[in-house]
Amino acid sequence: MSKLSDKEREKLPESVFAFAKERKEPLVDGRHVQEAIAHFDQVKDVTNKERDEAWKRIQQAAKKFDVELQEKDWRELFTRNGRPVPKEA
Repeated sequence: MSKLSDKEREKLPESVFAFAKERKEPLVDGRHVQEAIAHFDQVKDVTNKERDEAWKRIQQAAKKFDVELQEKDWRELFTRNGRPVPKEA
């Protein structure tokens, strides 16, 4: 994976991040898509609606960069790791 410097990361548009508003999990290449999937259940302080939107962006990036997704829904990322699916407050 190519490591993004802080400066490179700052230059990226929000649209290339899984969690755009928070600028978390850039989706700039296949390896970053894999990392976003691996860390998805660790992202805090986001709503389930934001998770839905992030998952759509991850799915699009996965298709673009030819990354195979095992999961059909982001909730599977929580359950496979033995974590509870977040409930909305």
